[in-house]
Amino acid sequence: MPTEMRMLLFSSVLGLCQILLQAATSTGQRGLKWNASARDGEAKPLTGYAARLDRALNNFKETFPLFIAAVLMASALQTYDSLTAIGSQIYFWGRVVYLPLYAFAIPYVRSLVWSISVFGILLIFFSVATS
Repeated sequence: MPTEMRMLLFSSVLGLCQILLQAATSTGQRGLKWNASARDGEAKPLTGYAARLDRALNNFKETFPLFIAAVLMASALQTYDSLTAIGSQIYFWGRVVYLPLYAFAIPYVRSLVWSISVFGILLIFFSVATS
């Protein structure tokens, strides 16, 4: 399996893990009754760790489609090279590091790591565009 596809697989698993973490922590705050309900009405606002995991998941959902598009374009155009391999690894590992930084409210470094993960996507796009 090419590195890029392996990182896409790993990133998908990371996304699933984020969904499970967010669901567990939000259920912990809002209660099982809310989680099992039709969720009509306003939800109790999340706070602390649960709120940060919710925002981290939303952030993942913003960047992940771009990563998918980049990797699939490289695959469809058969343009895998060192830049696409490195870019996909930068994205994945950046997202792995980003999650605990956000969960534990570590400022500045979190933003830097986010920028690095986006740089990984840009590397893939650059490689595809210049091939």
